[in-house]
Amino acid sequence: MDALLILFIFGLISLFLGIAKKQQLALITNVSGLTLAFLSLAYHGTYESPLKSYENALQFTGQELLLGMLCILFTGFILLFNHSKDVAQDQHYADLSSLKMFSLTGALCLIGFKDFFMFFIGLEILSIPVYVLVGSRKGVLVSAEASLKYFFMGAFSTAILLFGIALVFGATGSFDMETIGSVIQQNAFNGEVLLIPGVLLILASLLFKLGAFPFHFWTADIYQGSSFPVLAYMSTTVKIAAFIAAVKLIGSTFSSLGTAWELSLSIFIAISLFLGYISALRQTSLKRILAFSGISNTGIGLLSVLSGAEFGERNLILFLLSYGASSLILMVILQTTNSEDDEISGLKGLGYKNPLLGVSALVALLSLAGIPPLTGFFGKMLLIQDILLVHPLMAILAILSSAIGAFLYIRLILLLFNQEMDGVKINISPLSTTVLCTSILCLIGGWLILYI
Repeated sequence: MDALLILFIFGLISLFLGIAKKQQLALITNVSGLTLAFLSLAYHGTYESPLKSYENALQFTGQELLLGMLCILFTGFILLFNHSKDVAQDQHYADLSSLKMFSLTGALCLIGFKDFFMFFIGLEILSIPVYVLVGSRKGVLVSAEASLKYFFMGAFSTAILLFGIALVFGATGSFDMETIGSVIQQNAFNGEVLLIPGVLLILASLLFKLGAFPFHFWTADIYQGSSFPVLAYMSTTVKIAAFIAAVKLIGSTFSSLGTAWELSLSIFIAISLFLGYISALRQTSLKRILAFSGISNTGIGLLSVLSGAEFGERNLILFLLSYGASSLILMVILQTTNSEDDEISGLKGLGYKNPLLGVSALVALLSLAGIPPLTGFFGKMLLIQDILLVHPLMAILAILSSAIGAFLYIRLILLLFNQEMDGVKINISPLSTTVLCTSILCLIGGWLILYI
């Protein structure tokens, strides 16, 4: 709970530092705030919190604490590698970093919510700053277009969500997650005519936020228009918060209604698994490749909702760690190379002249492909292993989809290490180097969280 207040206060201070053009001080302020928030989660329960009265709305236990710290860690990395470029180009670093801090506050609410009020508040606090961040590339028409599209579609998704919440409340008479789950389990709700449509509408809204079929149409254009740091933030913190919300709502609170949503979700996952990778094969823009491949990765992550396994959430965390770290590495490389057009042809031979960038990209792409012994392999393997016991067909589809994904990522690796092209030697800032090395360590040894 204290982490929310810390992030908000330090984000507000950073906003005022932006007015004073103190970009360097804004970075120090944000990193300090993130560090304090991280420590408050790490030592949660060992001291008396001044926000104890809000415990009925938010709850951070083992998994929630780990997820919260993971979101803070990823956001800190993004602020670090974004700093040098924005300051050099005299952009509004402090303003944009403040928006990320505010959005992170919403992500923590979305991770720890216990009722629909906090769920909705967290979702909106998470989303609204991102609408602004997507359109933060001044003078770039595609960025303004992406921001407008994302805002209107997000507003439409919110309307669907609120309608679904209203129907669920009408059927159960409560906004509390535990109470709703108990009412559903005891069949004490007021008819399926309200509850089932409500659950399906909530599921539709969550699938939009995750970018899964059939609500995936926004992903490519929004990714294309976003800057690399914003895209990294959407691929890490936003994705983590949305996934956990889906697991807590659909996979836990509404788990007793499996027959109502399971078939629909299975079909959406199956299509997402193949649609994303097959569409990515035809792309020449790395942003669009990540957008479409992200659809398939979302399908793999959603297997944890279907499986209902005992350690499903832990396995999902491992998968999100690998996906987030890999996406972060690729965004750092693109920003370092100043590839605003992000055409994959510009990456030819990059790995030979720049060993750190080459090794980083190699590890990231191999992890995305699910090659052992990297964290991405363990994340995918455990999710597929969980679903195999319940839905063997879905496990087979996930394996076939992963094979297509491996071909996609290995093709990019061959491009990076193309000997026929002479890459350009690139200077890497110390902050970017720190982010790359730490992310590589996460991909190599992140699977150790299985023993925590």
